[in-house]
Amino acid sequence: MARKEHISETQATQFLRKHQVVFTEHPYDYEEHGGTAVSARELGVSEHDVVKTLVMQDEAARPLIVLMHGDCKVSTKNLARAIPCKSVEPCKPEVAQRHTGYMVGGTSPFGTRKAMPVYVEEGILALEKIYINGGRRGYLVGIDPQAVVALLGAKPVQCALE
Repeated sequence: MARKEHISETQATQFLRKHQVVFTEHPYDYEEHGGTAVSARELGVSEHDVVKTLVMQDEAARPLIVLMHGDCKVSTKNLARAIPCKSVEPCKPEVAQRHTGYMVGGTSPFGTRKAMPVYVEEGILALEKIYINGGRRGYLVGIDPQAVVALLGAKPVQCALE
């Protein structure tokens, strides 16, 4: 059995512990631009169960977070219709980092620097367990998907493109 690697606290894990959320820790070897395909492969789970945390903004540059299946893309048109606003686009990496306090590739929806509305692809809520970034590159936490609704007030939306 592999020895358990010590993982130092992140803003996300502090947030989860403070709210008494049960989670499992899953460190892996991060690959630049590897995305959820790498983390799913390293953890031996379906990429559909790995959730990406995407920082976007509306037409007034107000930030928001979208949680999406690792193997899907976001339809910004469908998202804009669902939340209602005129348009939605991804934030530039430096803007996303300023809003969240996390490096791109290590963005967690938990413990962000700034409170932002959170939207979750509704199919994620039907999963038994999700693997979502724990606040640093190469580190996911496994949690019950209902925790994103309970803790973040995440609103379900339908905006996935397979």
